[in-house]
Amino acid sequence: MASFSARFRDPRSTEYDFLSLILVRCPGCEKPARVVPEPADSAPGGRVLFQPRRLVCRACGLSRVWSGRLVTLSAGTAKPATDPYFGVPLLLQVETRHGWLWAYNLEHLDLIRRFVQASLRERAPWYDTGQKMTVVARLPAWVKRAKNRDEIVRAVSRLHASLVAA
Repeated sequence: MASFSARFRDPRSTEYDFLSLILVRCPGCEKPARVVPEPADSAPGGRVLFQPRRLVCRACGLSRVWSGRLVTLSAGTAKPATDPYFGVPLLLQVETRHGWLWAYNLEHLDLIRRFVQASLRERAPWYDTGQKMTVVARLPAWVKRAKNRDEIVRAVSRLHASLVAA
């Protein structure tokens, strides 16, 4: 059993902070692809969640544009997660004995890894910003349990390794 002694402070990140780059599996070739905001429509005044998106695969050249109004954020860990715009499976997800562990991108995965590895986890005070449900606060209970720490860290390492291999 590895010893973890790091301290983690909740950076108050929400799920919306990780939507600028989403790593997915290409629906055409099953290789890594990305969902990014449409470059022509980067108006700073609009809501980040509903900005037009583009699905781009460098392997097969697939390109799709999303400009709809329906966004489906993944809820729960009972089934594989999909990207909120195109409904394509996320690249960074792995099944554990407790459920599916997933992340939108490497920054999101790193946040989960730092949280799980830490033996001292400090929550963000709710009274500072009024923001109670951060990404860390919304993690499932089985991810937060110390007894599952080694298993979750191994799963995160497998996700990193699979991304490097791809």
